[in-house]
Amino acid sequence: MNVDLIFQIAGVGIIVAVLNQLLIRAGREEQALLTTIAGLVVVLFIITNEIGELFETIKMIFKF
Repeated sequence: MNVDLIFQIAGVGIIVAVLNQLLIRAGREEQALLTTIAGLVVVLFIITNEIGELFETIKMIFKF
């Protein structure tokens, strides 16, 4: 398991959570929601890249 991947995802989560709370306290709920969605997109992009690499490795192993 790639520990760096876990730290990347956790880092994005922490940043999004902090920004979300700051924006909500400033009365900017819409921006807070957009920040949360942007964080989700970033995490999904990271995971999608990892899945792509996994499939490439599987293709190489089985010579597809």
